[in-house]
Amino acid sequence: MALNLKRPNGTEDILPSNIHKWYTVEQVARSVAQSYGFREIRIPTFENTELFQRSVGETTDVVQKEMYTVMAKETKFTLRP
Repeated sequence: MALNLKRPNGTEDILPSNIHKWYTVEQVARSVAQSYGFREIRIPTFENTELFQRSVGETTDVVQKEMYTVMAKETKFTLRP
């Protein structure tokens, strides 16, 4: 049985032949933001699951159905929305 894999709607691979376009767009956006006093921050892509459970409640649909959680040793981590 063949597995039919499709990329998720709205996503696209950026290949080496087009990456220069992305670098240009990112540099222009960065330059404009800096001219208005904004500075770049980097945030983690995951948090402790307890953070989300505490903020939205353990019995909500978000916690029960819409979070991607992994277990690492004894700690649960969830991808940030």
